[in-house]
Amino acid sequence: MNDTQSRISLWGVEIFLATAEAGSISAAARRLGASTSTLSQQLAGLEGVLGVTLLDRGARPMRLTSAGRVFLRHARSMLDSATAARAELALADLSGLPRLRLGVIEDLDADVTPRLLTALSAQFRNSRFLLETGASHRLLEQLSARALDMVITADPGLARSAEPGEESYPLLAEPFVVAIPRGTPTDALADTLRGLPLIHYSARHLMGRQIAAHLAGQSLTLAHRFELDSYHAILAMVAAGQGWTILTPLALHHAARFLPEVEVCPLPFGGLERRIVLSARSGALQTMPGQVREHVQALLAEAVIAPALLRWPWLDGQLRLL
Repeated sequence: MNDTQSRISLWGVEIFLATAEAGSISAAARRLGASTSTLSQQLAGLEGVLGVTLLDRGARPMRLTSAGRVFLRHARSMLDSATAARAELALADLSGLPRLRLGVIEDLDADVTPRLLTALSAQFRNSRFLLETGASHRLLEQLSARALDMVITADPGLARSAEPGEESYPLLAEPFVVAIPRGTPTDALADTLRGLPLIHYSARHLMGRQIAAHLAGQSLTLAHRFELDSYHAILAMVAAGQGWTILTPLALHHAARFLPEVEVCPLPFGGLERRIVLSARSGALQTMPGQVREHVQALLAEAVIAPALLRWPWLDGQLRLL
């Protein structure tokens, strides 16, 4: 074997790590955007260089061998060091970061996310930006699987154990509020709502589970026929007089076209808030997460907090940067 063939490549290490975490070569290929034949060749080459078998290909799902479990720890360390080195070099020359894989909850894609990407593209002039939008729990799973470098999500709190090697930066606190059809009497609002159908945000998502847990903690059982995962669909039904809902200012901002047809009030069943955070692998991107946090908070203050306080001054002190 010549010297070139005996070298370990970072691409081969990344393929091994993706395969180990995904449980199959085909799943790793989808994650990395490469062919299964390419991955198989790279894995065979890596095993040849190391002189060991890393993966039990006969098992379903594919399993690590004892040697694979040992190498897994080193593989993670190698990729973290490489990411940290690229980030540090990029911070010395901010145009040099080759790629940033960013995940952002859909709540921000109306105004904040496009403007954030514009600001980052001006700062990192030669970088490619890969954006993934989706539910908080799915973005956090992709961060843990190293499919994303940085994510902006709702804070899962106790719903997710703290992952080793991750760092979080708080961005925003927002209270849950009530949206009701315009013209609904607001005197004795709690009693009024008990007699109307609740249009519930889906419990498949973190926010829906948070709302459900809060209502259960208040010993409230509210009639509801609809459980939806779309802010637009929920507010469209509220605007049409089909019921009321519990959402957050960010959710209302996301579906702002319906705001003229609804009224927004404080939640009358005890206070509840959620927090938006930025998370990244600890140290891997150096000071970059802190820089991104500054961009995001400036955009949240301008695009979300300021217009919300103009509409609903009673949110002052509740809707706030952290």
